[in-house]
Amino acid sequence: MNQASDDEPFFQPGRNCASVRHAARFSLLIDGADYFRVLREAITRAERTVFILGWDIDSRMKLTPEGADDGFPEALGDFLHAVANHKRRLRIYILAWDFAMLYAFEREWLPVYKMGWRTSRRIAFQMDGKHPMGGSQHQKLVVIDDRLAFVGGLDLTRSRWDTTAHAPDEPLRRDANGTRYQPFHDVHTMFDGAAAREIGLLARERWARACGKQLAIRAHRANLEHDAWPPSRRVDLEDVEIAISLTEPGYLGREPVQQIRAQYLDAIARARHSIYIENQYFTSGTIGAALAKSLGREDGPDLAIVVPRNQSGWLQEVTMGVLRARLHALLKDADTHGRYRLLCPSVPKLGDEIVNVHSKLMIVDDELLMVGSANLNNRSMVLDSECNIAIDALGDARIRRAIATMRDTLLAEHLGCDIADIDRERAAHGGMNAAIQALLRERDEHRTLVPLDPLVSRELDQLIPTEALIDPETPIAADELVDQFVPAEKTRPLIGRFALLGVLALMVVVVAGLLHWTSLGDYVNLRSLTNATRRIDALPLAPLWIVLAYVVAAVISVPITLLIAATGLVFGAAWGGLYAFLGTMAAAAVSYSLGNWLGRDVVRRVAGARVNRLSERVAKRGIVAVVVLRLLPVAPFSIVNLVAGASHIRMRDFMIGTMLGMGPGIFLTVAFAHQLVASLHRPTIGSFAVLIGIGAALIGVSLLLQRFLGGAQPDAHEGAPGDADKPRASEEAKRASELHESGAMPRDPAARNARPDEVNS
Repeated sequence: MNQASDDEPFFQPGRNCASVRHAARFSLLIDGADYFRVLREAITRAERTVFILGWDIDSRMKLTPEGADDGFPEALGDFLHAVANHKRRLRIYILAWDFAMLYAFEREWLPVYKMGWRTSRRIAFQMDGKHPMGGSQHQKLVVIDDRLAFVGGLDLTRSRWDTTAHAPDEPLRRDANGTRYQPFHDVHTMFDGAAAREIGLLARERWARACGKQLAIRAHRANLEHDAWPPSRRVDLEDVEIAISLTEPGYLGREPVQQIRAQYLDAIARARHSIYIENQYFTSGTIGAALAKSLGREDGPDLAIVVPRNQSGWLQEVTMGVLRARLHALLKDADTHGRYRLLCPSVPKLGDEIVNVHSKLMIVDDELLMVGSANLNNRSMVLDSECNIAIDALGDARIRRAIATMRDTLLAEHLGCDIADIDRERAAHGGMNAAIQALLRERDEHRTLVPLDPLVSRELDQLIPTEALIDPETPIAADELVDQFVPAEKTRPLIGRFALLGVLALMVVVVAGLLHWTSLGDYVNLRSLTNATRRIDALPLAPLWIVLAYVVAAVISVPITLLIAATGLVFGAAWGGLYAFLGTMAAAAVSYSLGNWLGRDVVRRVAGARVNRLSERVAKRGIVAVVVLRLLPVAPFSIVNLVAGASHIRMRDFMIGTMLGMGPGIFLTVAFAHQLVASLHRPTIGSFAVLIGIGAALIGVSLLLQRFLGGAQPDAHEGAPGDADKPRASEEAKRASELHESGAMPRDPAARNARPDEVNS
């Protein structure tokens, strides 16, 4: 990938940004209390249009749990409805990701979600499902009247509000159900002018893609009564050029856009003195390789990365946490000059809780500020839809001072000190990391930053696949997923069965593509499947036909979640759950057997002895592997079954893992959906008590799964390895050597995460 040279402008539209536009005013909003308060104030001043785009949006969250004196309701949905009804000319457009079922119980339940947004004709709500397999709508932006824009890392959803104090006993840090959540740190931006208008155009384009409707309203052309800027919020920087950068995957004929990755790589190559990063995830091999190269330079910059101590949730901890530990090891090896620090915030009296760092920010040399929705993982570089903004000081002392103040404000928040302390220590010790080191304090008594050295057990490292599967660099295609499990070499395959396997895989891909990209998906939906299920129920031997229908539908890649939901709606919680469970297990067994019959001999003859040894090693933890694979939304149900059948995983382990990974979710999803519909039709204390009981059961299943998989997790996440760790390190090195020899892992750690055409770029 070509990088900007020293004699060229840093921002190059079409390569490392989409456009560069002027803003009269700019502010960095630190933490939810700051952002949500000024956003609410700005929305009450809106006159024509409000666009809200997010990964998740929850109508029940409160922008200002501390209270507001604007006369409107507190909950976001009620607030937006009241504002829209109060202003006759105002239209509000809400675009949220059409999320995978994996996240269903982390978000507002879908029927309530849609009912909450569709009670006003002045509010339009759309779920965005126009993404390739594995991708998501991850942009987090709001634009008001095309004159004021908010871009950053904060969604308008639950468990995001917090103050800069991140106090362990903060009484207002509770979700819509009154449940406490851990401290949450993030950053957002607010700006106006032509840059805000550009965000308005982006929001309209995304809306048109999602629902196929163009919007004619152009608020910036209207004669508006008020200045859009919230009067209560100071301006951090005036008269500045803002670059807007995007990530968009190739989809439906559109070329991929990877401006954010190009900009990150250009910024790292440009750094001379310091790189300060805050990010939720840190797993991108491409970015890691660039940082490693920077650390290896004799005149390279200090590198400080602030991340959460643990990834939120056990599933992320055993997937993205493992990838982070691998990348951290790469940077430690490259840090020959002692300039690398991986840090996490520590607040007294938090106990086992953490400060959940959710920011997506990079500041380079007091010269360059980058903020947005993009994590430092592969998804944000190439797969998810992202939006970042950036400011280049271009040597302007005024802008350099403002950027330095923003960075020092963040450091002062984490270190529990004043900005003046950071400025003093940096001048005294000659660098950013030296200043941080001088200001570190006893973690149990004072707020501070803590050095982080994430480690993972050998068993967990073996279990979790490479970055390409969990954190992919491209949309996940069925044939590529098969290659992850079944590498092929040039030998004498069984031509007939290999061809049949290819035809079957092609059929699944074609059906999945037709469901996703054509009008066929309009017919294969919850309503049509429910009607079909009712017709089957009227036939003799209905249960047998239902199980058979599951087998046929699942094998040709009809979404399993729709099948489960349709069964629950027709047969209720008890029989619906039983039919869904039996149908799912039967479909899994049949498609596993197809993969076994078509692919087992092919695997043994084609893959070779070394790859078979690796496959056998994974098979020793087959049940856990299948459970994790069932919980990760990496591929369609049928593809996972076929791949498992063509691997060394025994059918017994496969079926047990499938039951553990899917069984609880099947019964509880059917029960919850059925009871929710019943409660909405006949609301009683008893019906809602059942809903509460099912919710408690979901929490219990989550804890059981966490305990089940917890044996593979490390006992500690912090501290340097001691002598006791050296034998294990030797075993790790031996295992890595075997992987290198087998061809399953490149010798260059950075190449593990790169496509073939990027390894030498």
